[in-house]
Amino acid sequence: MPIHAEEDPDDEPDEPEQPADGAAPATHVPSVGMPSREWEYSTEVLTVAQVTDGTTLVKILQAAGADGWELAEVVDGGEKRVLLMRRSKRSSRESRRVGFAPPAHN
Repeated sequence: MPIHAEEDPDDEPDEPEQPADGAAPATHVPSVGMPSREWEYSTEVLTVAQVTDGTTLVKILQAAGADGWELAEVVDGGEKRVLLMRRSKRSSRESRRVGFAPPAHN
């Protein structure tokens, strides 16, 4: 007598279950770590002597830090070093100055 195996109905490919109200299932993926930010970048090219002289690099980093830049990476360019600076993108709303606009002349 041949053996006949019944197919299990659960062997079919799983389809995402739809909620009873017909809405699509939520696919929220939580973010971990720092919040998502968009960055703008800037570079500064220095010679190896400028990097090691003890003053040039400090002055550049202090000036950049005052404008909100932070050092992201130092790239070896052979005889030169490239400082890759970054800061979070500022929205057009952030870049506006606070205060009253001068009166418009008609």
